[in-house]
Amino acid sequence: MRFTQAEKYEIIRIVEGSEIGPNRTLRELGIHKSTFYRWYGRYKELGFDGLAPKPRASNNCWNRIPDKVRNQVVELALEVPELSPRELAFRMIETKKYYISESSVYRILKRRGLITSPAYLLMQASSEFKDKTVRPNQMWQTDFTYFKIIGWGWYYLSTVLDDYSRYIVHWELCSNMKT
Repeated sequence: MRFTQAEKYEIIRIVEGSEIGPNRTLRELGIHKSTFYRWYGRYKELGFDGLAPKPRASNNCWNRIPDKVRNQVVELALEVPELSPRELAFRMIETKKYYISESSVYRILKRRGLITSPAYLLMQASSEFKDKTVRPNQMWQTDFTYFKIIGWGWYYLSTVLDDYSRYIVHWELCSNMKT
């Protein structure tokens, strides 16, 4: 909670005139000691004007890319749309003599809607296998998996499966992958 200049002055007067001591008075008022003594020190040094609220620091970040440079990146991207963010960053260094990372270029273009997500090719699962087996032992499948047994450690299972009959032709359980 922020107090006005007059409220801070009133709190100082209450604490100075209190008979129960400053610490207990501040506890009753719900104000931390360090906050009060910071106010009190400014009051003793500057008087009533020292209790005026200080302006808050600006939210400007030291490494924020200026709007002028952001606009230059967008203009360059619109002039040469086939360039990637990496190439645009390099072009900015060459032409504008301003270093900007490719990730910053990407974020600027993404915010402006100039980068679209890549078109993903959706592959449909076929309704049946391409190479159908017609008899046992024509094609085998292998599978390797590992799992942890508490107190024993990791174990590795390898299996060989007949594709036609789905029968396990061979399996082996090992305690390491070297076997």
